[in-house]
Amino acid sequence: MTQPIFILSDHTGITVEALAKALLGQFDGADAHCAVYPFLDTPDKVADIIRKINQVGQTQKTQPLVYSSMVDEALRTQLLSCQARVFDIFDTFLPALSQSLHLPSGSHVGRAHGMGDSATYDQRVAAVNFALQFDDGGRIKGLEQADLILIGVSRSGKTPTCLYMAMQYKVCAANYPLTEDDLNSESLPAPLRPLRAKLIGLDITPDRLHHIREERRAGSSYADLAQCRRETKAAKALYGTHDIPYISSTDYSIEELATAILQLRKVARVVQ
Repeated sequence: MTQPIFILSDHTGITVEALAKALLGQFDGADAHCAVYPFLDTPDKVADIIRKINQVGQTQKTQPLVYSSMVDEALRTQLLSCQARVFDIFDTFLPALSQSLHLPSGSHVGRAHGMGDSATYDQRVAAVNFALQFDDGGRIKGLEQADLILIGVSRSGKTPTCLYMAMQYKVCAANYPLTEDDLNSESLPAPLRPLRAKLIGLDITPDRLHHIREERRAGSSYADLAQCRRETKAAKALYGTHDIPYISSTDYSIEELATAILQLRKVARVVQ
């Protein structure tokens, strides 16, 4: 039977959802269904979710698990009346952290994923706009302003990785696709030649690339496995010829890929 899991927050729930998934990922074979309920910021809303939790537990004849990041102490106390095992991340960490810092904690709802400092927020928006403007080689003028540039064959993961780095770390990342002409040449595309120090190549296995492209253009020459093999082989040869560091996107999540890229190019991961 699937284990019912409720992820509750009085704001977006992003933080507690990530934590719950990280913890659950440590248990092989865990059959769990996570339901996220954000913005539980009134007693009535909490009462409604308590009824839902209790009903699920009675129907499935099991004790649900609850992960909570509600800041308001009264709401957290109210939640404890539910018939479930409650994991409260603030009760778990704040007392010890407060003791170590010699400071009382404040009740700041949404502090982790709010706008916070407006200048920092504007930097994040600017980085996202940069990634969109310099996506897939769509713009060349100003490319030198990029913190780094991802290159690779079509559908190797360049766009989502650039956007993640922009949103998460305010990194101005551009990406440039390697076309058939580029792969048939031993030279880097002209716009990239003076920017080699900013380049990171993305590699991907032919089978994975074939699967991704089949979902986009099933039965096309673009998705043909032999074509995928030719392109990935030529891309790796180009990286080797020009001493461009590269990372395989085959088994990496976007988060892992972004972290590895920033580490490789020694770009600071600034989170504010």
